[in-house]
Amino acid sequence: MAIIVVGGHSRNVGKTSVVAGLIAALPAFNWTAFKITQFGHGRCWLNGEPCDCAPVDRCWAVTEEQDRSGKSDSSRFLVAGAKRAFWVRTEQGRLHEAIPAIQRKIAETENVIIESNSILQFVDPNLYITVLDPATEDFKSSAQKYLERADAVVLHGNQDTPLWKEVKVEMFGGIPAFRIAPPKYVTDDLVAFTADRLGVGAVR
Repeated sequence: MAIIVVGGHSRNVGKTSVVAGLIAALPAFNWTAFKITQFGHGRCWLNGEPCDCAPVDRCWAVTEEQDRSGKSDSSRFLVAGAKRAFWVRTEQGRLHEAIPAIQRKIAETENVIIESNSILQFVDPNLYITVLDPATEDFKSSAQKYLERADAVVLHGNQDTPLWKEVKVEMFGGIPAFRIAPPKYVTDDLVAFTADRLGVGAVR
């Protein structure tokens, strides 16, 4: 089984687009995809806006996506070609309580791709990719914590002087970096790198 984790330093930097792009580029893996959302205090952890993503009966929930409209992130995974997709909602700081349920879902699958930073507390993936945008100042603590574990960086644009205050480019200087120009978030080089790290041959 292959496990890929895709994280990022802030919201709206393209994490979901990278996951969907890899699913589409590597269909032979029959991916099961997970989107992990943390919430708290009546506001969404993803964007700080009021939301209803918190489950009503407990501090976490794992829901299998059925919609193929592409309107939600987990729906986009199905549109990209994932065999199954799950939305994991968990209260901030309580992801560990959902881990047994996530592990049961993982055990039912061939290969897994997960959008999250915090999941790295509980899994040791074959590949961890982090998405960074130098023009976005916010840098989540979870992304900073696991930056040194990244196997590859997906880096927006050509800006060499990022707006981040506590993270320097030198901190990931030895990690393979793949420059992107949205709306294209997954390059041929990134696909080839991913395939090589997962031990497969040429990608068609």
